[in-house]
Amino acid sequence: MPDCTLGRLPMVCACEGATPLPGPPGLARLPWGGKGEDREPPSLLRAGVSHLAPPLEYHPGYFLRPRFLLSNKAGNPRPFGDFFTTTTKEGYDMRRVDITPLEQRKLTFDTHALVQDLETHGFDKAQAETIVSALTTLSNVSLDSIYKEMVTRAQQEITVQQLMSHLDSIRKDMVILEKSEFANLRAENQKMKTELEQVKQQLINETSQIRADNKLDINLERSRVTDMFTDQEKKLMEATTEFTSKGQNLSHSYLLQDTKTRSIISETSNKIDTEIASLKTLMESNKLETIRYLAASVFTCLAIALGFYRIWK
Repeated sequence: MPDCTLGRLPMVCACEGATPLPGPPGLARLPWGGKGEDREPPSLLRAGVSHLAPPLEYHPGYFLRPRFLLSNKAGNPRPFGDFFTTTTKEGYDMRRVDITPLEQRKLTFDTHALVQDLETHGFDKAQAETIVSALTTLSNVSLDSIYKEMVTRAQQEITVQQLMSHLDSIRKDMVILEKSEFANLRAENQKMKTELEQVKQQLINETSQIRADNKLDINLERSRVTDMFTDQEKKLMEATTEFTSKGQNLSHSYLLQDTKTRSIISETSNKIDTEIASLKTLMESNKLETIRYLAASVFTCLAIALGFYRIWK
């Protein structure tokens, strides 16, 4: 079955209810504004309808219609803006369409007139028909290659209509998904509000209970401190009276001891004075003896010196 094309990009159109054909594995739906892996989307999709829906994932030789059949491990549909990775059989419907049959392809020259022209130029009828048959075959081959790379206006309009139908189905699926997601978000939000109210009430109750417990503890501690303070005052008074009595006893004993100490000190000082006086007399006597010895030594030295002076003179 020959391929139909849009511009210079080959593709196969897909319609609702068509039988899925095996395609290249690993095709993925890209996020909004993405590009395909092998080529960019057709110029018609870029220029005419790209603002209506996110670009369609495609592969050379296939035109793919995205379906909201993909799901995660929990069985819920995935958001359209996420990345999907799946096989073509699970996510897309594809169908090959022969828009331009062979019987509608017409030659651009008159074969009968060409045969007659060749016969006039010296060819017999069999040779002329053979040449025309060869030219016809070449023309058909050229037309096949041209039809594989180009489309007619009717084919383009059909493809545009198919694209618009696909985009409409995508929009419907997106609206349904958006509504379901919004409802889920609203339910989750309401649930979170209820939980927050419960937590708030629980915190208020806990705070009031802690405050009451703290007040009770403070009052108990205050009474305990008051009792302790009175006990300390009593002990302090007892210690003060005991200290004063002991102080009086100590002062009396100190006076007695002071008198004894003073008498001992006076006796000791008298002894020291007598000893000092005796030492002074001893020093005076020693000083006089030393002076006498020095004077005798000096006179002796002078006499010896005069004797030597006279001997030498």
